[in-house]
Amino acid sequence: MKFFVDTADVEAIRELNELGMVDGVTTNPSLILKSGRDIIEVTKEICAIVEGPVSAEVVALESEAMIAEGRKLAQIAPNIAIKLPLTWDGLKACKMLSGEGHMVNVTLCFSANQALLAAKAGASFISPFIGRLDDINLDGMELIQDIRTIYDNYGFETEILAASIRTVNHVTEAARIGADVMTAPPEVIAKLAAHPLTDKGLENFLKDWEKTGQKIL
Repeated sequence: MKFFVDTADVEAIRELNELGMVDGVTTNPSLILKSGRDIIEVTKEICAIVEGPVSAEVVALESEAMIAEGRKLAQIAPNIAIKLPLTWDGLKACKMLSGEGHMVNVTLCFSANQALLAAKAGASFISPFIGRLDDINLDGMELIQDIRTIYDNYGFETEILAASIRTVNHVTEAARIGADVMTAPPEVIAKLAAHPLTDKGLENFLKDWEKTGQKIL
């Protein structure tokens, strides 16, 4: 499974990229606001760090304006994925922009039917929001499973990008089901390495090593 990092924090992206943990980046208006930087400037910097897709989101609501904004964002770098909302106008924009050869990430997906439409419209990625479904007592992982089944049934090439990931268990389950990509904040990715038994085992090893009175360097 590919790892995308969901942030516009350049330093966090750089650190994870150096560890080989970043296959792409997703941003949105909220993350751009949090960064406190100009969208074009920060997105260009991110694209220079990361070789994989960098999602940059339009803010227009009408298809023609979405297309114009998408073309503008695509000029930032060759690895831009234009991020569009899963609305009827967003699907129109997806069809046009994907037809022009641009990568398109259709976001805010909450149903299998929406995912089916996005694939038909030529989306490169579909972003089902796991955490937000869990917030209203629906099973976000069930949606990932439904999309996986439908896409496999018909050979759609649209990649499932599990989004709104809040916990390490979300990552495990998305990988188990077969999501192509997951995107998560840097702090969630870091938590994937944590386990209390690892900490306990390391503590015991160090205590025993201290008793040997030896040094490696």
